[in-house]
Amino acid sequence: MSDTSDPRIASDWGDWLPRTIEAAEPDGVAVWYLGCNGFVLKGSDETSVWIDPYVGLGDPPRTVRMIPVPFDPHDVYDADAVLATHEHTDHTHGPSQAPILANSGAPFYAADDSLAVTETEGWTDGWDVDPDQLNEVDEGDSFSVGGFEIDVVEVADADATHPVGYVIRYGDTTVFHGGDTKPHDGFADLGETYDVDLAVVAFGSVGRVPDKETREPQRTRWYCDENQAVEIAEALRADRLLPSHWDMWKGLTADPTALHEHVRSFAFPERLEVVEIGDRIDL
Repeated sequence: MSDTSDPRIASDWGDWLPRTIEAAEPDGVAVWYLGCNGFVLKGSDETSVWIDPYVGLGDPPRTVRMIPVPFDPHDVYDADAVLATHEHTDHTHGPSQAPILANSGAPFYAADDSLAVTETEGWTDGWDVDPDQLNEVDEGDSFSVGGFEIDVVEVADADATHPVGYVIRYGDTTVFHGGDTKPHDGFADLGETYDVDLAVVAFGSVGRVPDKETREPQRTRWYCDENQAVEIAEALRADRLLPSHWDMWKGLTADPTALHEHVRSFAFPERLEVVEIGDRIDL
């Protein structure tokens, strides 16, 4: 999954979304869905954490973006940190993320293979990003961003070379973002350790996507199916399950409302949170 987009991103929505996030004054934690697997978490102290923001178009005709480009990253100034879950283009992407770092001076947190992408794409040369903004994290690490306490956790994404997940705490509120993870034995332990209010789980269909090298269509599963998504939320004992990524790529899109039938008989998650690109929920 790679693209070589022009560094300037043309937004379909102008700058209303970053201005809305910038002006928001949440009582607790507000969460905006950016489409794909991108999110912004903003606390009552006005600290904002951006996770996997991506506004690229993919690599047509292999990966074709199916949703609007909701913002131009050059319009984002209100960011206190940017987190990446793994090295794939729709999670670590210079044209999407480097302008945010340049404008805001925010630190970027990512595992080694994601940081390798920043070097390959020349983030410090092509954009005004200081090398000191780029921070390597590994499973078991913890760091703070304003009022947010962030723990780096192990996930299971066989398509990535070094994926990580994040457990993000703000007071009594806890959010899990696992990137493109599938079920993992360690999630039950996380469910015992943390009181997870919201679990973000990448969800999609199985489809035929052209191979990166041969361009021949191949049966492709990049994200959880219905049962796997619920399995993760159940293991985490999450109050809410928020499916992500279902909207993004042609051939792999899915209907998140189908998850209602899958969660019905389980104690966890207690609630299915179906959102569309640009939506806000409050925790």
